[in-house]
Amino acid sequence: MKIIHTLLAAALSLGLAAAAPGALAQEKKNLTLGATAGPNFDQLKLGIKPILEKKGYSVKLVEFNDYVQPNLALAQGSLDANLFQHVIYLKKFAADKGLNLVDVIKAPIAPLGLYSKKRASLKELKDGDRITLPNDPSNLARALVFLEQNGLLKVKPGTDPLKATEKDVAENPHKLKLTPIEAAQLPRTLDDAAFVVINGNFAIASGLKLSEAIALENTPDHYLNVVAVKAEDQHKPWTQDIVAAFKSPEYKAVLDKHFQGYARPAYLQ
Repeated sequence: MKIIHTLLAAALSLGLAAAAPGALAQEKKNLTLGATAGPNFDQLKLGIKPILEKKGYSVKLVEFNDYVQPNLALAQGSLDANLFQHVIYLKKFAADKGLNLVDVIKAPIAPLGLYSKKRASLKELKDGDRITLPNDPSNLARALVFLEQNGLLKVKPGTDPLKATEKDVAENPHKLKLTPIEAAQLPRTLDDAAFVVINGNFAIASGLKLSEAIALENTPDHYLNVVAVKAEDQHKPWTQDIVAAFKSPEYKAVLDKHFQGYARPAYLQ
């Protein structure tokens, strides 16, 4: 009997030890969320952080100025979640870097826009005009499709619209000079380039208004922002609380007040 009691005690002890990590995970109340400067960061600050704090979380926000560090920080554990990218960029970046990151919910995004300080409209387009656009592969492809939709060029038939590069341009009747630039630096090229294709978050962060764009993207779902976490964290209670915050009426009210004109996922329409 003593042996049986000893074995039961040992089993119980092991069971409690195994349960401990899960219990500790549920008790996580300190969250660090990252986003790129501008509307992505502001959405977290105005819309998500207050909701999570009401649920008892202590929330720290970290601002980034590029499209590389937020995912590296997430993978390294400096962040619990980030908001700055669409799912195509996330999957390619994660595959290229060997990171196990996943998206857990779609979120609004300021649409891609065509801006200019030198031209009032596309009717003023001149042969040989220089156009700067994002240089990261997924947003470069996105920008080329956007330019094609606005009649400035044509991409080769059969080209994957999610993977197009400047080498896939089949027709460029105005001999436009396409210059890929790091996305965060694009607003600075407005003084030099005739037209600039700028991601919405960086346009707004630089002081531009969506209403000032010569043209705005009709953003498809696959270019909406996503909230990303490490794959091992996607089902944890705190992740589900983040997801619930994005789905809340309070967050939608913040969007309606401060982020008009943004492309939204269906659940926020």
